[in-house]
Amino acid sequence: MDLFFTLTLSLSFTLLSILLITLRRRRPHTLPPGQTGLPFIGETLQLISAYKTENPEPFIDDRVRRFGPIFTTHVFGEPTVFSVDPDVNRFILQNEGKLFECSYPGSISNLLGKYSLLLMKGSLHKRMHSLTMSYTNSAIIRDHLLLDIDRLISSNLDSWPAKVLLMEEAKKITFALTMKQLLSFDPGEWTESLRKEYLLVIDGFFSIPVPFFSTAYNRAIKARTKVAEALGLVVRERRKAKELGERKNDMLGAMLDEEAGGGLSDEMIVDFLVSLLVAGYETTSTTMTIAVKYLTETPLALTQLKEEHEKIRARKGEDEPLLWTDCKSMPFTQCVVNETLRIANIIGGIFRRTTSDVHVSGYTIPKGFKVFAAFRGVHMNDEYFKDARKFNPWRWQNDTGSCPSSAYAFTPFGGGPRLCPGYELSRVSISVFLHHLVTKYSWEAAEQDKLVYFPTTRTQKRYPIYVHRRNPAM
Repeated sequence: MDLFFTLTLSLSFTLLSILLITLRRRRPHTLPPGQTGLPFIGETLQLISAYKTENPEPFIDDRVRRFGPIFTTHVFGEPTVFSVDPDVNRFILQNEGKLFECSYPGSISNLLGKYSLLLMKGSLHKRMHSLTMSYTNSAIIRDHLLLDIDRLISSNLDSWPAKVLLMEEAKKITFALTMKQLLSFDPGEWTESLRKEYLLVIDGFFSIPVPFFSTAYNRAIKARTKVAEALGLVVRERRKAKELGERKNDMLGAMLDEEAGGGLSDEMIVDFLVSLLVAGYETTSTTMTIAVKYLTETPLALTQLKEEHEKIRARKGEDEPLLWTDCKSMPFTQCVVNETLRIANIIGGIFRRTTSDVHVSGYTIPKGFKVFAAFRGVHMNDEYFKDARKFNPWRWQNDTGSCPSSAYAFTPFGGGPRLCPGYELSRVSISVFLHHLVTKYSWEAAEQDKLVYFPTTRTQKRYPIYVHRRNPAM
């Protein structure tokens, strides 16, 4: 009897243990591993201090080593799941509006406005994203924008003194290009005044969104009001002109023509224009600058790039503008652009918030949780790119064996429903800039400069260079 009881009890404990192990493995609400740091502050200070180093992803590198490619932390006041897994990032991007929605810091939301493309959701976002894509596609660039892109870039370079801060000059170029595309304005006093106010707006993006405590945020809010007033005046004047039968072939003209869903209010158009200025101004100018920095430090790549563009220029007259066929004859240039975007993409990733419990890679992320899809963390991973921290434009040539091992490892323009609508326009602008730079100038760095990665990727000293105009016969 005692033996039977002992065997029964032993078997019961064994079955109970198996059941508990099984239930533990099937536990439905399991966050990825990680640590949350101090109360409220979390690991925000560690994140900010880490990015003061020259390592592009120190915060992520450390936690991936300890916890794996999906980990939990606590930054900017909220618990957040970081993903450095390209397949999980793809899942996040493709489920935009289903399982995830945009979620950005309050400073960015307030400065861009509720009708900015970045913050729009649902049918309105789909409608405006589609409108933007239709006005930045290959046909529009080829037939309407390329001539202005070539003219404005060439004109800017022709005005350079012997020493320039390349980041500043690149920003002047991209602001001029964006103003022309959006409003048909050429550079002048009005656009330069608007650009100076706009710089103050951008400075406030990563500040504390409380005017009393943040001078930068207070200045940014005032500047944003001035920008909105200036753009609002343009919108009202263009509405009146449209009633008289006048129309310009630019983005504002397309928005004024937009009648689906009852048309667009002045506030909606102004917010939308502000967000497109952000997209066109910061990202493209940063890529231009950093591409030149990497080329300067990689003479073999610079030589090959020059050869490619000199062949194009040899087929044309001295001042003859680039054609669409020329832009499509720059294969190595595209390798350089890809590699710059991979290593130094201005945006390290995107924040999203779960709209329901999300099950992914064996974990469950609760509804309302913040998620960060880390694009640059994937770009800098040797598992997907051989010698990932080395600038190697040749990796994008098919026979190098250094291309990404995952189809979704390279996401410089995001993806899914929020794929950057101006991605092709950005590539063309950078390519045209590099063409005119290498065929008109030689240059060298005026000072040692380095990249910094917080709050966005940029050069610390705005990359000062000495420039020397080349002899056309060279």
